Amino acid sequence: MKNNEKDIHTSALSRKMATIIITTLLIAVGVLMIMPFVWMTVVSFERYANINPPFPPSFRIQKPSLFNFKIVSENGMMLKAYRNSLIIAVFSVIVNLISVLMGGYAFSKGTFKGKKIIFIIIMATMMIPFETRMIPMFSMFLKLNLTNTFIPLILPNIIDGFGLMLSKQFFDELPDCLAEAASIDGAGPFRTFLKVFVPLTTPIVATIIILKFMDSWNSFLWPLVILTGEDKRTVPILISAFSYEGGTRMAGSTMCVAFLGIIPVLIVFLFLQKYIIQSIALSGIKE
Repeated sequence: MKNNEKDIHTSALSRKMATIIITTLLIAVGVLMIMPFVWMTVVSFERYANINPPFPPSFRIQKPSLFNFKIVSENGMMLKAYRNSLIIAVFSVIVNLISVLMGGYAFSKGTFKGKKIIFIIIMATMMIPFETRMIPMFSMFLKLNLTNTFIPLILPNIIDGFGLMLSKQFFDELPDCLAEAASIDGAGPFRTFLKVFVPLTTPIVATIIILKFMDSWNSFLWPLVILTGEDKRTVPILISAFSYEGGTRMAGSTMCVAFLGIIPVLIVFLFLQKYIIQSIALSGIKE
């Protein structure tokens, strides 16, 4: 009896020690991950950061000022970049959401020839680097006279293998009896999808919105290639413009634009992040 009590006590002590060690490691990793953002904030509010950026990195503002924010807001540059990025991100999310939900439903509940093969081909496109598709895409939109417009940044979001996979797995977890009941009531496939299944997709919709909004907002290479006018700059392009303005690296202005640039993504994430775990659990992606 005493041996059993000793074993139980030892086991409890081991679990407690393991919990303490894991918690300590997670806190340390969290601190390391948040330090760059803290330093970015410090440099943004540092008055002379453009002339003499704090190095080695300091986490205390020597001379607090909104001077850098005034620089990036001159001539409405930041406002234009915000507007452009917001237009691209919102329409990209809408286009992507419609396509992946309809596609995921079709691959999950639909019956048609070659369904598995088509799905495998779409999944295989995820292994193709964007850089290999960039030149053909640019040539195509150039021939269509759509360069320096937002359309080339929005339309390609119709095809999204990862979003389609998430959507299909989510619909796979929903019972087929819902579609059968709707069919008995006289509803067609599209009405069944719209009236029965779409109201149940809140978790996966929130996840897709977060992922696609972040992807579109942070996109740099493709907008840099396709957008040639300064009035069409997005936030990432504006950050790169400030990082080497007039032959001088403007650390304060660059960090200020970056600080302002993460705010929309942070807001969207904070509003919708509670649905991510729920959607992952329902879509069957488990470690």
